[in-house]
Amino acid sequence: MHYYRYSNAEVSCWYKYLLFSYNIVFWLAGVAFLAAGLWAWSEKGVLSDLTKVTGLHGLDPVVLVLVVGIVMFTLGFAGCVGALRENICLLKFFCGAIVFIVLLELAVAVLAFLFQDWVRDKVKEFFENNIKSYRDDIDLQNLIDSLQKINHCCGAQGPDDWDFNIYFNCSSESKSREKCGVPFSCCIPDPAQKVVNTQCGYDIRKKSKSQWDDQIFVKGCILALEALLPRNIYIVAGVFIAISLLQIFGIFLARTLISDIEAVKAGNAF
Repeated sequence: MHYYRYSNAEVSCWYKYLLFSYNIVFWLAGVAFLAAGLWAWSEKGVLSDLTKVTGLHGLDPVVLVLVVGIVMFTLGFAGCVGALRENICLLKFFCGAIVFIVLLELAVAVLAFLFQDWVRDKVKEFFENNIKSYRDDIDLQNLIDSLQKINHCCGAQGPDDWDFNIYFNCSSESKSREKCGVPFSCCIPDPAQKVVNTQCGYDIRKKSKSQWDDQIFVKGCILALEALLPRNIYIVAGVFIAISLLQIFGIFLARTLISDIEAVKAGNAF
């Protein structure tokens, strides 16, 4: 182990460059997320007209990618520069931000467990708002289609939730060809078909509900996700523990380096 030699104290190169390596990974990941998000926005023309973001009533997945990228980029930058320059302010910012994120994760987990009905209502409301904007954003559309296909579900609580979307609504005022239908991602796939039939959900809700079972998924996605969690509880717990340990390790490295630097400054003061 190598040390920088000071008159009364030492800063460990081991902790210093380990913290730098720890953060460079997050910084590069943040750059990748930001680049992907900005590229997606440029493809949709959002960068030339930012009102498209505020005009969308549902969730634009790109916004989530950009937020994650900004957080990772900022923390990674603060950790890298703070470690290399032995800057206590940046290191304390990095350490404090990680502690805040850990506490926020714990708070969300505890509140979600204690207020399950409230969380279920909010998830239902969130899903219905995104159903309304299904045709307004291609990334949101792909996200909902993937969710429905992977989980073999349709709508928030069932296929009738697609009445919230003006294109799939069964009202007499609707002139859409998709009227009283569901997206193709709600359809039960036919193994014999090699080409996806994107019109398989047309007019399906005009039929009696007894005929739905053979053609579309009738379970709502909220129920499907609730059933998925208990079956994968060990995987979810393992991921949560791994992320928590990684964050605690970063806090430990930052606090150790801060202590070394403060000891050096205190030694040099005498």
